Amino acid sequence: MSTPDNSSAATPTQNGNGKAARRRTLMLSAIVFFVIVGLIYGAYHYWQSLRYAYTDDAYVQGNLVQVTPQVGGTVVAIDADDTQLVKAGQPLVQLDGADTHVALQQAEAMLAQAVRQVRVSFANNGTLAAQVAVRQTDVTTAQSNLQTAQANVAKAEDALRRRQELAGTGAVGAEELRQAQIALQAAKAQFATAQAQLQTAQAGVKAAQEQLASGEALTAGTVIANNPAVKLAAAKVREAYLAYERTMIPAPVSGVVARRTVQLGQRVGPGAPLMWVVPLNDVWIDANLKETQLRNVRIGQKATVTADTYGGSFTYTGHVVGLSAGTGAAFSLLPAQNATGNWIKVVQRLPVRVALDPQQLASHPLRVGMSTEVTIDIADHKGPLVTDLPPTKPAARTDVYAADWQKADTLVNAIIAANAGGKR
Repeated sequence: MSTPDNSSAATPTQNGNGKAARRRTLMLSAIVFFVIVGLIYGAYHYWQSLRYAYTDDAYVQGNLVQVTPQVGGTVVAIDADDTQLVKAGQPLVQLDGADTHVALQQAEAMLAQAVRQVRVSFANNGTLAAQVAVRQTDVTTAQSNLQTAQANVAKAEDALRRRQELAGTGAVGAEELRQAQIALQAAKAQFATAQAQLQTAQAGVKAAQEQLASGEALTAGTVIANNPAVKLAAAKVREAYLAYERTMIPAPVSGVVARRTVQLGQRVGPGAPLMWVVPLNDVWIDANLKETQLRNVRIGQKATVTADTYGGSFTYTGHVVGLSAGTGAAFSLLPAQNATGNWIKVVQRLPVRVALDPQQLASHPLRVGMSTEVTIDIADHKGPLVTDLPPTKPAARTDVYAADWQKADTLVNAIIAANAGGKR
């Protein structure tokens, strides 16, 4: 009689239990591994959040310089187009200068006329002064005639008195007495006429003096070149010359032309947008950080920037130069109305400006609006949140619109010299 063998029945159960134990071990090991990796990853990101502020909501920003005419006119030439590089002062658009040229010629003629009128005023002053001298001579003559007439009256009165005294004795006849009375009346009439002539002469002197004072008021203390009437006409010439020069519209800054809208033959007015010039050597990054990331962001902190166009092949270095005074929502066209019944809190973002290295921008240019990723080193957060120093230089400046006054002054002086007759 044989004994049954139980080894064959126990083997499958033991094999199954062994596989389950190994699966549990692998699962536990995997769980432990992923937990450790998660802890390490979380610890790393926590450490990174304490050391760095990162955002991929960052874009290239720059000055979009609008080109506008200062005078109206018809476009006759366009010297630059989209995507072309231009230098500051380079002609961009040329307007028809016929109208401004005619206005300049009119202003030149008015200046010449003003110079000649002032010359006439100076000449009239001499004539009026001579008239005053003549009128004063008339007054002297009238005074002499008045004295003579007064003496004649006194003589006639004395003769009449003597004849009246002799009339009672019969030595003087009635006819002789009557003639003496007539002589006295004639002397008195001459005296009245002399008085009237003296008054007329004195009035003539006063009128001549007033005319001289009026003429001298226009020229007193001046020469032809600095006479107010001449200076006003000269200012009109400079104004017309400036308008004529401004028919050439220059590039205000060096940069790349963008969004050209002007066309040949178009009639444009002052201030009409013609095109834009973007100086690509002066761009910056606006990194829109969450308000929860701004706790340790300070001015002057270093930052690294990677642009999507170059990827990881090139990294820009920069620094924080300022934080915006408000969030993007605060400056939007339609600000959010949070005082509503269905309000939901949303974390806001604040633009942080990051300046870039000019040499890096020259070798790897960026365009306005490009996407970037910004990482700010916030380990050292002892710097200021807001700068307390006033700006030491203008944010932007151009001298291309400065008028060439030397040419205008040369033109004005030439017109004055040509019409002043050697007197300036």
